[in-house]
Amino acid sequence: MSEPLLKVTGLTRFFPIKRGLMRRTDGLIRAVDDVSFHVGEGETLGLVGESGCGKTTTGRIILRLIEKTSGEMFFRLGDRNVDLSALEGEELRTFRKNMQIILQDPFASLNPRMTVYDIIAEPLRAQGLGGRREVEDRVRTLTEAMGLKVEFLRRYPHAFSGGQRQRIGIARALALNPKLIVCDEPVSALDVSVQAQIINLLKDLQEQFGLTYLFIAHDLSVVENISNRVAVMYAGRLVETARTADLFREPLHPYAEALLSAVPKPVPGAAGERILLQGEVADPSNLPPGCAFHPRCRYCEDLCRVERPLLREISPDRHCACHLAQRLSLRGAASIT
Repeated sequence: MSEPLLKVTGLTRFFPIKRGLMRRTDGLIRAVDDVSFHVGEGETLGLVGESGCGKTTTGRIILRLIEKTSGEMFFRLGDRNVDLSALEGEELRTFRKNMQIILQDPFASLNPRMTVYDIIAEPLRAQGLGGRREVEDRVRTLTEAMGLKVEFLRRYPHAFSGGQRQRIGIARALALNPKLIVCDEPVSALDVSVQAQIINLLKDLQEQFGLTYLFIAHDLSVVENISNRVAVMYAGRLVETARTADLFREPLHPYAEALLSAVPKPVPGAAGERILLQGEVADPSNLPPGCAFHPRCRYCEDLCRVERPLLREISPDRHCACHLAQRLSLRGAASIT
């Protein structure tokens, strides 16, 4: 495989818990705990898991919107690998044009006091790219690529629907012609019919502009439609990574199996057997010993309670953090009946 566009190794982010009058540190929230993955140029990696598992935090660390506690992040730019952690000041500000984000809420992510034109043009002005004519041409090109009318450019965000607002947010993310876009649940706040339109738009834009996506979501049916590979996250840790088709056909981790059981079936009446996990999601400030998932796992053995499983390669391009990965025969989305 060629050198990946983005490579993350051993990424962690711990938030201190402060208590008392003196605000002394009394524990840590392990929001992201030893996460490693790569994203190839032009591909889409889906990052999935329950709310609070650390997906968004991971994406924001990569963009340097949140600082990491430890780990390495390298971004390939031309013939060199840029250490994202080492960028500071003006160098970091200039580099940001290579990485952008599409935010989850299209209603809260746009400034209500700015016109659509100013919203899309803002990144270009902030980076000092192009004169007035160049900025205007770029904004018009992006507006048309989003399927929006040029006449909309003088309107304000309140005049648009959720789907149209998200298209404006996507145009803003593309303004600087980035290589990597972190899509932070970009369709979760939209109606189902509009979700399909935005997903199709993202796929078309990826082909047109050669984009690479880190697609953060909790809806596996959406992830299946757009991702080349999937990374499953639980309690701040990656538990499985695989090609999308392989994961949906035959998951290796019990948590991935439970998530797949919740995917809606396209055949009426084929509801399937939903795997209902018992207990609560692991507390990132007080993780259980051994495997963090073992209190909710129906396959749990003694080893799972005492020894933390590491993410290891099970087969080419398949990794799993489960002691029983090579012994279990789990059900994929298509086989759950």
